[in-house]
Amino acid sequence: MSDFRQAFIEFAIERKVLCFGEYKTKAGRLSPYFFNAGLFNDGDALRRLGQFYAKAILAAEVPFDMLFGPAYKGIPLVNAIAIALAEMGYNHPFCFNRKEIKDHGEGGNLIGAPLKGRVLIVDDVISAGTSVRESVDLISMARAKPCGVAIALDRMERGTNELSAAQEVRQTHDIPVISIISLNDLTDFLQSNADYNCYLEAVLQYRQRYGVV
Repeated sequence: MSDFRQAFIEFAIERKVLCFGEYKTKAGRLSPYFFNAGLFNDGDALRRLGQFYAKAILAAEVPFDMLFGPAYKGIPLVNAIAIALAEMGYNHPFCFNRKEIKDHGEGGNLIGAPLKGRVLIVDDVISAGTSVRESVDLISMARAKPCGVAIALDRMERGTNELSAAQEVRQTHDIPVISIISLNDLTDFLQSNADYNCYLEAVLQYRQRYGVV
């Protein structure tokens, strides 16, 4: 596991974004861990989160020209990631959308740089894939090309069929999904960390029951 991935898991635990125990998911499953990116909710946490996204994006080596953050969770993310990338020497334009179309001022439902070229979508997680579909539609309508999705965590968990949400996005839209961490990284961390090794068996059992390869 890359150093930044382990550091991100430690950061998420420190911020109580990543917790272990027993949690009911929207699908009604009892999960041994819970990830709530909404708790990255102050300036320093958002700054560090943007840096982790930037490292994962650069490590993936997916060519892109600009960033897009879908409303609402993608809005602070795309700002933080754009700043982090610029600080690393990679200055990219960014754009985000609003849910409501504005009929005055600049108008429309897009804010920021014009959508063009290869567009990397950024979000916190992929659940049903609705946000990705809407983003792909917006980008395509602007005659730009969606080239990937960057998320914080890939749960590698089956959705309504045998594929995970990330796999469904890859299959449906033919674009890669970049994650700061995946369930593989989480199990590696639990296996190598004595303080959290007690949670490993429950996570492995859950993965065996609901996970994908």
